[in-house]
Amino acid sequence: MEIGGLEKSTLIDYPAKVACTVFLIGCNFRCPFCYSSELVLPEKIKSQPRISEKEFFDFLKKRKGLLEGVVICGGEPTQNKDLPDFIKKIKKLGYRVKLDTNGSSPEILAKLIGEKLIDYVAMDIKAPKERYYKATGVKVDIKKIQKSIDILKRGKVDYELRSTILPKLHTKEDIVNMAKWIRNAKVYYLQQFRPEKTIDPEYEQYKPFSQEELKSIQKECSKYVFTKLRS
Repeated sequence: MEIGGLEKSTLIDYPAKVACTVFLIGCNFRCPFCYSSELVLPEKIKSQPRISEKEFFDFLKKRKGLLEGVVICGGEPTQNKDLPDFIKKIKKLGYRVKLDTNGSSPEILAKLIGEKLIDYVAMDIKAPKERYYKATGVKVDIKKIQKSIDILKRGKVDYELRSTILPKLHTKEDIVNMAKWIRNAKVYYLQQFRPEKTIDPEYEQYKPFSQEELKSIQKECSKYVFTKLRS
């Protein structure tokens, strides 16, 4: 497993849990607003420092009783073929596991849920179906995204759906259409875009939605799915 970073303690990334966050290298998307270019772009991955699995698991063993969970994000974790075995090692130490995913690998998601390897999933909804590629920077099989949504909505694992939104990519109508798409999901978080360290440097100059705009969008989305704001 190629580990590109470790946040040793977080109170916000895993709901109601004290956790650490491990960042895996590699992603199949190229979202222009992404903050993790060092985990995504091949030319930056080359120079990104690695953390060995031994170092990571030694850390987890020392933190038993202090940490409750491990958040696995990236990049896109499901692009790593060793992910199931990696999670099994984490679970053996008694930790709960949250997976952050773009939903492009429903077969992996189903396997992890079926084998009870993950306890919570946060899946990104990037854009309305017909304009998904605009937000991902690559062609996307929208049927796979839909399948991942359907898998989560079955309720066999705790989950959230979430979208990082910004005026450059999303109109209010776009975001409401995204809410309609995931209608009746457990919860939908609208995340404020931060103009910093983005894959496409131009995005560092783009302004996010105002709080007033966000509240208006949240109100409209809430007609279709329980919607919350996340800064």
